[in-house]
Amino acid sequence: MTTATATPATEHTPARSSSRPGRRLLPGLPGAARLRLLLAPLGGLLTAAAFPPLGLWPLAVLGPALLLAAVRGVRARTAFLAGTAYGLAFFGPMLLWLRNLGAAPWIGLTLAQALLWGLLAIGLPALWRLRGAPFWVACWWVAAEAVRSRFPLGGFPWGRLAFSQADAPTLGWVSVLGAPGLGGLLAFTAACLALLLTARGRGRGLLRRAVGSAATVATALSGLLLLPSATGGPSATVAAVQGNVPRERTLAEQARVRQVTANHVAATDRLAEEVRSGRLPTPDLVVWPENSTDTDPRPDRLLSGQIGRAVDRLGVPVLVGAILDGPDGRIRNAGLLWRPVSGPGEWYAKQHLVPFGEYIPLRDTIGGLGDLQLIPRDFVPGTGPAVFRVGPVTLADSICYEVGYDSQVRDAVRAGANLLAVQTNNATYMRDGSLGEPLQQLAIARVRAVEHDRSVVLASTTGISATITPDGRTTARTAPWQQSYLVAALPLRTTTTPAAHLGPWPEALLTALAAAALLLPPLRHRTAARRRRVTDRPGAQA
Repeated sequence: MTTATATPATEHTPARSSSRPGRRLLPGLPGAARLRLLLAPLGGLLTAAAFPPLGLWPLAVLGPALLLAAVRGVRARTAFLAGTAYGLAFFGPMLLWLRNLGAAPWIGLTLAQALLWGLLAIGLPALWRLRGAPFWVACWWVAAEAVRSRFPLGGFPWGRLAFSQADAPTLGWVSVLGAPGLGGLLAFTAACLALLLTARGRGRGLLRRAVGSAATVATALSGLLLLPSATGGPSATVAAVQGNVPRERTLAEQARVRQVTANHVAATDRLAEEVRSGRLPTPDLVVWPENSTDTDPRPDRLLSGQIGRAVDRLGVPVLVGAILDGPDGRIRNAGLLWRPVSGPGEWYAKQHLVPFGEYIPLRDTIGGLGDLQLIPRDFVPGTGPAVFRVGPVTLADSICYEVGYDSQVRDAVRAGANLLAVQTNNATYMRDGSLGEPLQQLAIARVRAVEHDRSVVLASTTGISATITPDGRTTARTAPWQQSYLVAALPLRTTTTPAAHLGPWPEALLTALAAAALLLPPLRHRTAARRRRVTDRPGAQA
């Protein structure tokens, strides 16, 4: 007769199989692992709530902390499942506005981002086993956000932790550490909290962790002292025009809208009347939104005449959002500077194009499917920054979602810009009344203002348009789905923040450290095993 010793079910020892496997959640995983897989999506939901429209910024620490706690001490398979579950629960709600394009784009992008996050999460358990684990986990978070901001198809930077902090006291750190560094600081705080949540010992060890976490939070809060001032130095009066468009129901109807330019001309004429009457100051520059013309206005006499008369009546240059003709029958999404009398001149072309929106990968294979037929031509990406010099203003432009790319904004500031413009067309994403996309974009623009100590003017076809000072404060904003305009005096700064000076190096360094932490321990283990094999050979000396 033999006796069996009962072994508790752990991540490494599967629990006894149930007599009713059909009623068991995720059979094959231990009970503790299944509980972790419930913890991870809860963290994803909390992280999504940190971003607009809810904007509960403290959850940008608590949400990731639940994910990091879920993957501590587990196997790679469980880490992948937990990371994927977190990604689904995070990206799904945050990108809910994509449903305006149909269920397929929303589900497809959510699933792609979640699976990528799950694959990246496979490395987290190994980092948790290292001494000083919260630091290495924070490096991993920076590396993970860097990867998904670049891959696949140029990446998708939306939803980075730093972009949830527009109203948080941590925002000041972005001017020193950049968006990647601020995200890393939040992730480090989250990792310390996860350590507390999963700690088993009591007494001095637990107290030490608690004090460390409190110190981390206190350090993060000191970012409030790093916010740039909102006043001081030279300034310029800038206007943003929101012409509005019909609130169409389908993409096909939206594509046939021809009133966009007329609406912006009408709003600009109203602005000119206010200026002539003395009710508003004369602006130095006016910004129209992305797609405020739906074709190249330069060779089109009717369109050119409409814009030219509006600009001449106002008497100041206007940055027009235009679709310009490009090479080989393709087109450009551009900001075109239109001056009084002389007309259209220099332009900036959008560099980061939207896959399946401004170009179609594998066009020959899938270009004729569904709504993709509404994109008969691919756009040509721009090749670098451009600055527009108008009186005291040296303006650089970001078009729509490329404001989320660090290098695009940083290169514009390094090119000499003392004012940043963001031209956008949010009409497609707002048809169901959702304000998630424009509010998230506004938050990113506010983060960029602090990161580079620059004022920002955000112009949208349908809202939300806004003027933002270098401290990230929104001084004026429009309501959605209304024809309107804003006029504001904004500081013009030429300072170089530490974040702009350091450029991509903090992100590159932290990413390299994460990679080294993942790769070097296995190398050490293989080296030790090789030495043991040599030592164990007959005749070998110890």
